[in-house]
Amino acid sequence: MPSCTDTPVTLTVTESLAAIAAENAGIVRQLLTTATTNSTNSRNSTNSRNSRNSTDDTAGLPTLDQAAAALRGARRVFVLGAGRSGLALRMTAMRLMHLGLDVHVVGEVTTPAIAAGDVLLVASGSGATAAVVRAAETAAASGARVIAITTAPDSPLAALAAVTVVVPAAQKQDHDELRSLQYSGALFEQTVVVLGDAIFHSLWKASGATADELWPRHANLE
Repeated sequence: MPSCTDTPVTLTVTESLAAIAAENAGIVRQLLTTATTNSTNSRNSTNSRNSRNSTDDTAGLPTLDQAAAALRGARRVFVLGAGRSGLALRMTAMRLMHLGLDVHVVGEVTTPAIAAGDVLLVASGSGATAAVVRAAETAAASGARVIAITTAPDSPLAALAAVTVVVPAAQKQDHDELRSLQYSGALFEQTVVVLGDAIFHSLWKASGATADELWPRHANLE
């Protein structure tokens, strides 16, 4: 066992579960509040953009709906994240595939080159993960749109993104427990999963497809 410099805290798994649930609920409430505020601001901004003949078909939508609209209109969807963030986005990639989108996980040997008309969906708590930023740079230079999920709105990743979803969670190296009692970015990674499911759910319901119609796309080579 590693040595401990702090006094150990006796915490049952049930108590830990309650603490994690409370943190996730708090993040969702903040995201909903932000979405409501941004929706009003975006509508006002859209009126101004429309007067300048804007061609952005997501103008006026809240940020999460912008992300969903970009994914829905993409020729192909690429997903990328490092470590646990990447694992979380793989869950979203699977769900988007179930919906019928052409989805690729960056780094797999069958992943093709990204190009104009495609979307790169990335997650990085810091917004500075080198490999993720490099991929976003390549995607943007290729004419693809980047959707970034991050805690850092002023990060290099956010600067490259067409749509940035800001998660008010602790970054991986925030160890002061002010934003989260959990270890090393866990709250951010959990939120990435929830956001991915929310985006999928919205797209699924808008598609009109039934669960039975999606089911044949589930893997049968397990």
